[in-house]
Amino acid sequence: MNHHMRIILSVNHANSLTLLRLFSLSLYYRYKAMPRQKKLRKIFAPPDFKGYKPYGCAKGCKGSVELFYEEYEAIKQADYYLSNHKESAVIMGVSRATFARIYESARRKIARAMVEAKEIKAVYGNAYLDKNWFLCNECFARFNIPEPIIDYNCPVCKSININSING
Repeated sequence: MNHHMRIILSVNHANSLTLLRLFSLSLYYRYKAMPRQKKLRKIFAPPDFKGYKPYGCAKGCKGSVELFYEEYEAIKQADYYLSNHKESAVIMGVSRATFARIYESARRKIARAMVEAKEIKAVYGNAYLDKNWFLCNECFARFNIPEPIIDYNCPVCKSININSING
């Protein structure tokens, strides 16, 4: 093997190592750098509203903000029940840091909706309900049915036209 052949082989070897490194990095970022799937957050009851609209917008109300059930639950725990973040995190089944992120996201969405005069819509999000909850399609009542009861009627209007709102 002559000197020129050795240089070509060493260049090809260096290129193949570079390609191998690039391929390894691409696999690493594809599989290792992907975020974990989010754990479901525990919600005890769905919100009693489907949304809020600003009243008397001078420029007209444009757009909406989606408030997830877990964000609603974070606002309810921290601001309505006055629980601290650690207690609220235990109730929702998440870490304290995760609770803080959910709470901060909810506060920002509500502030944005108020400042920009946008509608707030309650959407299911990344949560699960503590019990089976139903929505009456006649009177729009939200309710759960205790285990021993097998009668699936709305307790308010006695309608059988109900749907499960659990995800």
